[in-house]
Amino acid sequence: MDLVLDAADRHLLTPYVYPAGWREGEPCRQLLSLFVITNLGALALYLLFGTLSYYFIFDHNLKKHPQFLENQVRREIAYALRSLPWISVPTVALFFAEVRGYSKLYDNIEDSPYGWTGVFLSMLSFLFFTDMGIYWIHRGLHHKLFYKRFHKPHHLWKIATPFASHAFHPVDGFMQSLPYHIYPFLFPLHKITYLGLYIFVNVWTISIHDGDYRVPRLLRHVINGSAHHTDHHLYFDYNYGQYFTLWDKIGGSYKSPTAFAGKGPHDYLRKLQEK
Repeated sequence: MDLVLDAADRHLLTPYVYPAGWREGEPCRQLLSLFVITNLGALALYLLFGTLSYYFIFDHNLKKHPQFLENQVRREIAYALRSLPWISVPTVALFFAEVRGYSKLYDNIEDSPYGWTGVFLSMLSFLFFTDMGIYWIHRGLHHKLFYKRFHKPHHLWKIATPFASHAFHPVDGFMQSLPYHIYPFLFPLHKITYLGLYIFVNVWTISIHDGDYRVPRLLRHVINGSAHHTDHHLYFDYNYGQYFTLWDKIGGSYKSPTAFAGKGPHDYLRKLQEK
């Protein structure tokens, strides 16, 4: 995040926003800048990719499903916009720790003992580490002690749209993002790679809510896609994973998507139309 902060300081904040005497490395200034940048970045990612997915990928026939709520899209967006600023508060604290040098993020490929191979392996380990972390956090949020208070609001959207992707209770949203932020404090990671992965995980979160259930046949039981996550919204106790089905299979919570068996939301709609 220090790369983003440095760019913002150089091109916008120092010459146009802050007083000349307020040093760029001053902690209060960094915290304030990170809060604004984090919120604007999250908002841009959510609205840009959510809108693209909604208009170009999401099947609008799903809005005819009986479990699709009245004014649902507007409600999803409104809920997300209310939650994102609160989610950003603890997120900014972690970004601040990164900027102050407490993480294992590094600037140059040469700083990795394994060079480009290390960068590639770190991308894979990031995906598997965060998938594991999200699985157990997500499954924990379904426990009766936490579900009603924190996770139930996200399950209001039985037939989700891409805009439901970030429509979480703030505690729920931050907890499920925590593995992304913990990783660079535990393992070395190239800074630009981390930014790319951060964008990727946000886009992926949107994609598993996009109602497009197509997955290459060979990967149907490996990749956790929109079909899997739709069944999670509909049946609650299955498919907690983020990218892969591995931990659902280990944890006994894997369910082959009903869409793959001709019993998904689209099939239900076709049967209604035939009647």
